[in-house]
Amino acid sequence: MNKSMIDLTPLTRATRWHPAELAFWLLPVAGYFLLQDNLVLLTQIAITALFCLSLDLILGFAGIVSLGHTAFFGIGAYAAGLMAAHGHGDPLLGLLVAGICAAVAGFISSLLVLRGADLTRLMVTLGVAMMLYELANKLTPITGGVDGLQGMEIQPLFGSFAFDMFGKTAYWYAVGVLFVMFVIARRLVHSPFGLSLKGIRQNVGRMPAIGAPVNARLAAVYTIGALYAGIAGALLAQTTQFVALDVLSFNRSAELLLILVLGGSGCLYGALIGTIVFMTAHHFLSDMNPEYWQFWLGLLLVLIVLFARDGVMGGVRRLGALGKGGAKT
Repeated sequence: MNKSMIDLTPLTRATRWHPAELAFWLLPVAGYFLLQDNLVLLTQIAITALFCLSLDLILGFAGIVSLGHTAFFGIGAYAAGLMAAHGHGDPLLGLLVAGICAAVAGFISSLLVLRGADLTRLMVTLGVAMMLYELANKLTPITGGVDGLQGMEIQPLFGSFAFDMFGKTAYWYAVGVLFVMFVIARRLVHSPFGLSLKGIRQNVGRMPAIGAPVNARLAAVYTIGALYAGIAGALLAQTTQFVALDVLSFNRSAELLLILVLGGSGCLYGALIGTIVFMTAHHFLSDMNPEYWQFWLGLLLVLIVLFARDGVMGGVRRLGALGKGGAKT
């Protein structure tokens, strides 16, 4: 089909920024001025949101189920950490190298992951993450093992903004990277490539009939998701100047999947909002009740799932639809 005959008006309309989106991205600015005593927590939220965004790309839009996505997060963290520990502490260079290393690992593992169905993919991704965890545990001279990778020296951002003890530079650095990567992901999912991913998720058997290379598209988005996760891992390593072995743990992957379900998959903002809700609840509930905070957090998650089946974003969309219906009447 001639590309000039394809109507791209819906895609052009989808790429326009809505006022609610612009208001959402003012929240980090407000958070900086209103919550300066909690900049470390806000930085962790931004990093986790980017990590969750990487999972949303492969699960929410392409339907690739993964329980080992933390493998790419850990690869990025160790890549940036090892560079900084060996005298190459430029933050942006560390992000680039970490993203490339994770993307290469994602592309290689996609050859195995995309061979089977959902259950097979779960087992393969989990197996890859477990092997990397044990490998990092055994290579103590390189990774630090259970003691973690230490001795990192991160250079000032752009040569001018040093990473201070109050976390101001780390916060704006993490938020800035999150915003840039979100804009790229937003353009990606609203492109013809993104539409083909949605088609594959909804009906994988029909897409080859219209000429869509299913395996190539899935391998591409899996590689992109790995790149995003690697950059998130590098951000964690650079802002904390420490890499613990748990960056490759199963618990981190399971928590990430929980956050995405909580926020709502397949809409990008669900990953961000889910992270904000989960980590904020985690922080305050653990302070209020150190012994039984997991009970209250579990209760909160159950209530959200019961009353918002598609996560927080699904509930917001339904409320918006009800509001429009009421306004019309």
